[in-house]
Amino acid sequence: MSRNTRYAAQSDLPVFLTLFCFLILQASPGAGETPSSQNLSVDTIVSKLAAANQRRAQMLQGYRGKRIYHIDYHGFLGSHSAQMQVAVTCTAPDKKDFQVISQSGTKVLINKVLLRLLDSEKEAFQERNRKQMELNPANYKFTLLGTEATPGGKSYVLAVQPREASKFLYAGKIWVDATDFAVAKMEGEPAKNPSVWISRTRIEYVWAKTDGFWLPAHNQSITQVRLGGTAILTIDYTDYQITKIAQFGPLHGSDKGILPDPASVTPDQH
Repeated sequence: MSRNTRYAAQSDLPVFLTLFCFLILQASPGAGETPSSQNLSVDTIVSKLAAANQRRAQMLQGYRGKRIYHIDYHGFLGSHSAQMQVAVTCTAPDKKDFQVISQSGTKVLINKVLLRLLDSEKEAFQERNRKQMELNPANYKFTLLGTEATPGGKSYVLAVQPREASKFLYAGKIWVDATDFAVAKMEGEPAKNPSVWISRTRIEYVWAKTDGFWLPAHNQSITQVRLGGTAILTIDYTDYQITKIAQFGPLHGSDKGILPDPASVTPDQH
């Protein structure tokens, strides 16, 4: 099999990242939301997460930022790497623009992996793809594993199990901030292997609070190529600017059971 065909196997990496697109832009809690002095039930946590996410989706209408993508491959084809710096502009409901500032390294990795990540993210931003990726009770079973002390206070740790084996869903754990009811961390892997070329992929996503919003800070995915080799992809997110925040009224009852559309909370997993 040719060298380019081997590298093309890594082009499946964008699928893994788009699983978390709609989680990424999460705002601070609405008025009156405070952490409970006692642990909440899993149903209550998920309900509060969904309601808070809906409010955040209504508030956050635009942002700008920069990202540094870096990929290292080590395996039977030797060792190769590539890096790309990108400026991103997001405007609700469904507009996302990328500008490649710089790129370096192996051209195949740039063209087959890094640039395809941007195309995949744009695709995930579209309405037709969002519902099947939402982190909600229709797509997932949630189990409360406990609580964990975090730098900002406390988080509820939930196991998430997809209700069907889909490459658009994942199995793993999420950390939900107990004050803001925002996802602060995620660890997991695709519920269904999206490619015969890949034996396993592990993903870790971390968010941090910036100007009152929870925004992605770091992503790492480690992919084991079935015929040999490991690809490690990292994304670091910097230089955020919130460009538009909208006011909103009371939530409608039908809005409380799902996370917001990616139009307001993407990318990117998340």
